[in-house]
Amino acid sequence: MEVCIRLQKAGKVANKSYNYRIVVISKKAARDTRSLDILGYYDPSKKPASLGLNKEKIAAWVKKGATLSDTVRSLLKKSK
Repeated sequence: MEVCIRLQKAGKVANKSYNYRIVVISKKAARDTRSLDILGYYDPSKKPASLGLNKEKIAAWVKKGATLSDTVRSLLKKSK
């Protein structure tokens, strides 16, 4: 089973925008289906955007063969 680390919509905040979870999910699964693991969150509605990551878990999943989506890869670069 191929897995990917990507964003998953978590819900609206005051009808403005969505919060997102950073999750590990099968590549063939739809965006909002059940995830294998939750690795963090991203809230673009706050100024500046709020980002929380569990870098140890992300490193462990990448070591197991999970690939990063383009968006998650850019968020990781910004957090360093």
